[in-house]
Amino acid sequence: MTDELLEQTLDACPVIAIIRTRDAGNVPAVLRTLVDRGIHAVELTLTTPGALEAIRAAAASGLDGLVLGAGTVLDAPSARAAVEAGARYLVTPAVLPEVIDEARLLGVPVLPGALTPTEILQARSAGATMVKVFPVAAVGGPDYITAVRAPLPDVLLVPTGGVSVHDAPEYLRAGAYAVAMGSPLIGDACESGDMTGLASRADELLRGLRGWKRGVRNA
Repeated sequence: MTDELLEQTLDACPVIAIIRTRDAGNVPAVLRTLVDRGIHAVELTLTTPGALEAIRAAAASGLDGLVLGAGTVLDAPSARAAVEAGARYLVTPAVLPEVIDEARLLGVPVLPGALTPTEILQARSAGATMVKVFPVAAVGGPDYITAVRAPLPDVLLVPTGGVSVHDAPEYLRAGAYAVAMGSPLIGDACESGDMTGLASRADELLRGLRGWKRGVRNA
């Protein structure tokens, strides 16, 4: 998968849904629900039991428009295994040069986790496609994204960790390239099988993003 394809996917809908669950049994239904509602970029964390099998099954399902990545990738062997299973991009919780290098070798986008301006620059210098700003809510929310982008306007930032359905538009207006959301969006859908609730939250999120335009910042 090229970097350009991931960017095109996020240009159409600037949301990465994060699935982290104790049971992957409902993952196929969650993926279908997200794609049906219009959210096509999804990250399945490798902390999920059976994550590689779930990624492999999703890749084989032919779900139209799904762009499924692997999250919580901590080393090069895990990166290779995820891509071999069908992951189309990789996400890390920290700046891990081993994973970034492997992603570039494998030809897939990589989103390392970083928090401070120093870490964000280290991630970009190492070859990050985008930088996952984590945990953003703990350090000031949208205002933090605005502050970081002032000296680093060319880095594509994807805040996560406390981003809610309601404040996602504020992060985008602050200059985030996209937002990544786990439990505020997914809720208990993986555990309970409640796809109706998931669809409702996805619809609410996308209603809030109507009228958003790439390049429009907070005044």
